[in-house]
Amino acid sequence: MNLIKNKSIWEEVISQLKNHEFRILRLESKPVSDSQPKKDKKGKSLAIEYSGPAGGVRFLLNTGFLKVKRNLSSIREELKKNDYNYPRQSVNTALGRLSGIKGPLVTLKEGGKKVYVKRK
Repeated sequence: MNLIKNKSIWEEVISQLKNHEFRILRLESKPVSDSQPKKDKKGKSLAIEYSGPAGGVRFLLNTGFLKVKRNLSSIREELKKNDYNYPRQSVNTALGRLSGIKGPLVTLKEGGKKVYVKRK
């Protein structure tokens, strides 16, 4: 009697182990994706956003367009090529904010006009 009970218990354990192994293999084959973007200590999203005029400028930074000195008009032209259609004042404000002390851009003056380039 005990032998029969023990045999059924072992069969149950083996079937559960096979079930767990199947579920683990299925989970391991799925790509890992975060449902929510990661955030810093202040709760600000760490994901790069390319919306708005500042997002367009960040997009140009990441594509390498601002590795050389560019003026406002050439930056606006490149933004328009990438479907970022914003007025001169909006792009100028975004460039000014991104070229602040800790920003990714540097502002220089050449010939009395401002030029922008990626900070080293």
